[in-house]
Amino acid sequence: MFRLFLSVMFAACATFAAAQEKKPEAKKPVKIAINDPAKLKDDADFATQGEYEGEIEVGGNKLKIGAQVIAKGDGKFVVKPFRDGLPGTSETSEARPLGSAERDGTKVVVKDNKGMDSGTIADGVLTITAGGLEAKLKKVERKSPTLGAKPPSGATVLFGDEADVANWENGKIATLSDGKFLMASNPRSKKSFQSFTAHIEFRLAWMPNSTGQGRSNSGVYIQDRYELQVLDSFGLTGENNECGGFYQQSKPKVNMCLPPMQWQTYDIEFTAAQFESGKKTKNAKVVVKHNGVLIQDYEFPKATPGGKFKDEVPDAGGLYFQDHGDPVVYRNVWVMEKK
Repeated sequence: MFRLFLSVMFAACATFAAAQEKKPEAKKPVKIAINDPAKLKDDADFATQGEYEGEIEVGGNKLKIGAQVIAKGDGKFVVKPFRDGLPGTSETSEARPLGSAERDGTKVVVKDNKGMDSGTIADGVLTITAGGLEAKLKKVERKSPTLGAKPPSGATVLFGDEADVANWENGKIATLSDGKFLMASNPRSKKSFQSFTAHIEFRLAWMPNSTGQGRSNSGVYIQDRYELQVLDSFGLTGENNECGGFYQQSKPKVNMCLPPMQWQTYDIEFTAAQFESGKKTKNAKVVVKHNGVLIQDYEFPKATPGGKFKDEVPDAGGLYFQDHGDPVVYRNVWVMEKK
């Protein structure tokens, strides 16, 4: 009986020990965060990701189609097709079900939303085959029509051709192969503003194996109290915590986020809130164009979280570029005050 007891006890202990034995955790991919173009010239995934445009003939009619290819790291991609062209090119542009893609030697094999082979990407061409039809989409690099916009006479240049951080508290310079830029190091403009027009250019870093809010995160704070989100949300749905959204308040009308490592623009028309005896009588208003396309026409009911001013106040406020630990950079920042 005693031997039987020992046998049962040892078996139970062995079972308990096995249950307590930790399974090896899956290794997290090494974080990639590159903001220098010189370091990406031989990166095949970087060369593949981006936007593609083409046409397909159906019933004698040519239909414009587009696709966004979003890198996910290690030769894997998400493919987001569009009917009637890429976002911002047509009012009828419409996203279709997502596909996927994976590198196989010198080409990338594309699968549809059901996992069936539906095309390839090679040499800057996305070839799609479906229902006996074939379409070839060429890679394009869209540029904002306001890229490089010159400040008007009387504007305050906060960061210009001379790449000076004298106008910023906590301003730091990123010296890269293609120039010197303002880092997202929590720089806050020394000058404060009420109502104004502003032009801001920014570039998202290449972070293919990061996701969500960990993918090239920063933010442009208007009057240091309203956050216009900066994020690599290329290919996402366009929410209030994604690029072009006012954090926790208003999502963009169109997700105009371009692929990482392309210069992008925010053109902002801001009208400050009005106060009488310390009480707000009119909400602040803003109109934002992202890469030349209207994405916000919004009236603020309150401040957004994270800025210097937690609540709306009559005081003027500066521009503030939030640091989330990602190497986002800015350039050509100027403000024209309204009288």
